[in-house]
Amino acid sequence: MTTPNRRAAVVVASNRASAGVYQDTTGPLIVEALRGWGFDVGEPAVVGDGPPVAEAISAALAEGVAVVVSTGGTGINPTDRTPEATRPLLDRELPGVAEAIRARGVANGVPTAMLSRGLAGVAGSAVVVNLPGSRGGVKDGLAVLAVVLPHAVDQVAGGDHVRDDLPGGSA
Repeated sequence: MTTPNRRAAVVVASNRASAGVYQDTTGPLIVEALRGWGFDVGEPAVVGDGPPVAEAISAALAEGVAVVVSTGGTGINPTDRTPEATRPLLDRELPGVAEAIRARGVANGVPTAMLSRGLAGVAGSAVVVNLPGSRGGVKDGLAVLAVVLPHAVDQVAGGDHVRDDLPGGSA
C-alpha cells in the first residue's frame, strides 16, 4: 500500500443552513467519520446549493485534499443542484459508489433514497462523493464509504491491489 494523502474536506449544500435559518447537523457527522478513519479535516463549509457548491469543492481540491464529501442538494427539488455542480469537476465517475449509497438507503427502509442523484468520482488525485442531505442518508452513505474509501484513496494515489493469496499480501 502507498501512504496516501490523509486530508479531507466536507461541503454542506443547504440554502437554509447557509442563510442561518437553521444549523446544519449532517456536516459534523461526516467530519466525525472522516476523523475516525484517520483523515485530517476541518469544519464543514456550509454553502448555498448550485454554483457555491462547485466553488467550495474546487477550493478544497485546490488545497490538495484527498477526499471531498458533500451533503445535500442531491434530490429532485428544483433547487437541488449538487450533481450539476460536481459533475464538471470529475475526471472519472465512480457510479458503483453512488449506486451502493442509494441501495443502502433503500435496503434500510427508505424507498425515496432511490431519488438521490448524488455522484461519486475522481477529480485529479481526490475522491469526491455527494451524499444526501438527511441525517439518515448521510449515515447510510458513511456506512458504504467506511468499507471503500480508504481503498479508493490508496488507489487514486497509485497504490496496488492487495491480494490475500500471495505471500505478504502483494499483487
